Amino acid sequence: TPTHRAMTSWRHDSLGASSSEPLPVVIIGNGPSGICLSYLLSGHIPYVKPGAVHPHPLLQRKLAEAPGVSILDQDLEYLSEGLEGRSQSPVALLFDALLRPDTDFGGSIDSVLSWKRQKDRAVPHLVLGRNLPGGAWHSIEGSMVTLSQGQWMSLPDLQVKDWMRKKCRGLRNSRATAGDIAHYYRDYVIKKGLSHNFVSGAVVTAVEWAKSEHGSPEVQASSPLFQVNGYLTTKDHGHQPFSLRARNVVLATGTFDSPAMLGIPGETLPFVHHDLSALEAALRAGTVNPTSDPVLIVGAGLSAADAVLFARHYNIQVIHAFRRSVHDPGLVFNQLPKMLYPEYHKVQQMMRDQSILSPSPYEGYRSLPEHQPLLFKEDHQAVFQDPQGGQQLFGVSMVLVLIGSHPDLSYLPRAGADLVIDPDQPLSPKRNPIDVDPFTHESTHQEGLYALGPLAGDNFVRFVQGGALAAASSLLKKETRKPP
Repeated sequence: TPTHRAMTSWRHDSLGASSSEPLPVVIIGNGPSGICLSYLLSGHIPYVKPGAVHPHPLLQRKLAEAPGVSILDQDLEYLSEGLEGRSQSPVALLFDALLRPDTDFGGSIDSVLSWKRQKDRAVPHLVLGRNLPGGAWHSIEGSMVTLSQGQWMSLPDLQVKDWMRKKCRGLRNSRATAGDIAHYYRDYVIKKGLSHNFVSGAVVTAVEWAKSEHGSPEVQASSPLFQVNGYLTTKDHGHQPFSLRARNVVLATGTFDSPAMLGIPGETLPFVHHDLSALEAALRAGTVNPTSDPVLIVGAGLSAADAVLFARHYNIQVIHAFRRSVHDPGLVFNQLPKMLYPEYHKVQQMMRDQSILSPSPYEGYRSLPEHQPLLFKEDHQAVFQDPQGGQQLFGVSMVLVLIGSHPDLSYLPRAGADLVIDPDQPLSPKRNPIDVDPFTHESTHQEGLYALGPLAGDNFVRFVQGGALAAASSLLKKETRKPP
């Protein structure tokens, strides 16, 4: 199996527990951030194409000042100054502007970057992931259309649209399905020759930082060493422990680890679930069908909307409950352009047009705006508090609580609580991410520890790649400074 092969080569490279020489970099998480960083660390170096002119005049002027110097060797802070867009991260905006020069204006100018393979600049690293490369994309229902446009999911130097064309598949109104994207990420790792860096089925259980007493001083150069422990899932579902030492650890595990809970009585009953795949399974098993009691979907984000669309597709009756008012500007649907997202707009319309009191224009769908779930009962009843403070009771076949998810950093000391921006609040990709230097993505609290993607506050694939660029630039500088 590929896992076994990766493990064997890993042992041959003497990177196992007994190895005296630590690995330069271990990346935890094999989603888009981890894949993109692996590509950069494997010696794929971005340069501005000779003669390319960037449509952003200020950026073009700065790029022209250092012709022939790779982007990784330039001052990212200087280059990203003055760029604006839909990310808080300056390097994300920079990398996005180089890869997709005018995409926000509906243009399709080609990337101004060309990629050169420079093997002598590669930094040895391993990417540890629970699933196949692609991370959480493998656990999303395969036919779901992605929120972002297909080309925004592209990783460097292999456009999703070109990959789809070779597979003879088109993009549905410029957006791909989650199944396509998962397949694309897996394929990318193979096509770009990165497979030997990836270990699938690897679960990390502990990352500890320890200054090594017995290591030779040149290797450590006074920087801390990390011990990464975990296990590999074998074919027969056994666990094979591993232990690695690394000079740098990159956290790229995303947010899909543990679903957010309502914290109400009855939430652990067997008919209450926290992921969409439970609905697929119930459909396949026939426990939910068009004649059964409605499925209750709690939440007003995109996962909840996906569940509504999925259930309606199979004519399953739906009760859709959410805390906010349908006109709340914080509701994600009120922020999406209608043209690009017709099906989410449809859900928004259903939420708005249909409240309990009026006869429904939508057969089999009811929305409960501003309703708080209070209790789920063993006899498949759900109790709600309505906006007037009264109680409402509904019979349901199953419940899907889709109100977001939290990253799981239980493998870090104090579960990573010391690494976030506000240590008194829990880690949250949107409100309280890991505190990193914006131009290196290194933790401001722990040298040698990096965070990418949602953990550092970047939630769209389009923008997580900037974090990989920042980290790669920092890691390359560090590793080339190491004495031989």
